[in-house]
Amino acid sequence: MLRLFTIHEGKLKERATPDNNPHSTKTWASADWIDAHDPSDEERQRLQAFLHTELPESDDVEEIESSARYFSDSIGTHVRSLFLAQHEGRHHTATVAFILQNDRLITLREGALADFRLLRMRARKGQIEAFSPQELLVVIFEQKVENLADNLEDIHRKLEDVSYLVLEEIDSDLELAIDQLAQLEDSNGKIRLCLMDTQRSIAFLQRHLRNFPELQETAREIARDVDTLMSHTTFLFDKINFLMDSTQGFINIAQNKIIKIFSIAAVVFLPPTLVASIYGMNFQHMPELNMRLGYPGALLIMLLAGIAPYWIFKRKGWL
Repeated sequence: MLRLFTIHEGKLKERATPDNNPHSTKTWASADWIDAHDPSDEERQRLQAFLHTELPESDDVEEIESSARYFSDSIGTHVRSLFLAQHEGRHHTATVAFILQNDRLITLREGALADFRLLRMRARKGQIEAFSPQELLVVIFEQKVENLADNLEDIHRKLEDVSYLVLEEIDSDLELAIDQLAQLEDSNGKIRLCLMDTQRSIAFLQRHLRNFPELQETAREIARDVDTLMSHTTFLFDKINFLMDSTQGFINIAQNKIIKIFSIAAVVFLPPTLVASIYGMNFQHMPELNMRLGYPGALLIMLLAGIAPYWIFKRKGWL
């Protein structure tokens, strides 16, 4: 799907494409931003003909080398940046390809991204201020960093709940806590990866926005925000590791208690078992076998032999 946006009096507006010919060159030429969201083969071919260049394929977009993600050519300035996406409650990353020209911004992406959905909503309300495609690109990255910050706040709140579950709640489900911590660690890692990618993207844009001093200053502010959020992800990693170690420690303590019970039970029943083993031997000359009270006496000895270790353990505080 192709969406067209125009900048009018400093406001970004989504443009309704004509039904009779939505892919006309004239329609695209008047757009300040062309957002290609999961374009069909026909839309890709028409867009390639309009730009007079080949659009990057999915494998090309996912390359991690700087030379493949940030470069300039005769078509324009190319930036390929990671954005945070969410599917079935789990975070993952998706790469968006930006092509910045003097009078136009083209984005090529796959899958639904919250950043672009929010941009469209804000554009409908007239909340996106931009006077050029260059400024619009900076605004998109500014929106991206704000969304990453919001997700970090969500992770922090969820960590507080897990912290209460692990450290304060009695008879808590520690296996559930480990599952939640693993998921939060994965989400925090995805956010940190997006932040690291944003650092590189902003550094590249600063070098190519020298004719826009105001945009360079905005880019520097975004870079400072990214540095702050990177420190916050480090703090969250430390907290997750602490809670993970604490959870595993509590699980080990619970397992040790169970093993302790079995060990004490084995020691308690060892002396009675020894007595029973002695009188269970089949020797011909065993004087106690002829005693009238031999059987109840053996039972009494076995009982005392079991009570004695238990009493000793209890007195020493091992139970």
